[in-house]
Amino acid sequence: MVTDFIWAFIIGGLICVVGQLLLSYTRLTSARILVVFVTAGVILTAIGVYEPLVDLAGAGATVPLMGFGYALAKGAIEGAMENGIFGAVTGGIIATAAGVAAAIVFGYLNALIFKPRTKK
Repeated sequence: MVTDFIWAFIIGGLICVVGQLLLSYTRLTSARILVVFVTAGVILTAIGVYEPLVDLAGAGATVPLMGFGYALAKGAIEGAMENGIFGAVTGGIIATAAGVAAAIVFGYLNALIFKPRTKK
């Protein structure tokens, strides 16, 4: 069990290090890095590389943005297997609906609890 936590920390940390390196040493904006990570998660899932990372690291691989791409791709693949082309289009949306809904609800709750202000 302890090794599961260690692997989640290492893999999740490495993903975050890559993001920080992109922020620090490139001219990419945070929005473009978000797109890069989600797209990388989809591509790595499609070629079969990301699934072993998820098996090894668990939440360390599924919580970062690449995990969202992984969930989209996995849902689309499963949907295509069950319902053909229509399933490929809807599968990713169905697979990520709970996470998106949770992000909206918790974002709204944060807005109610805390006073938003601009950065100085």
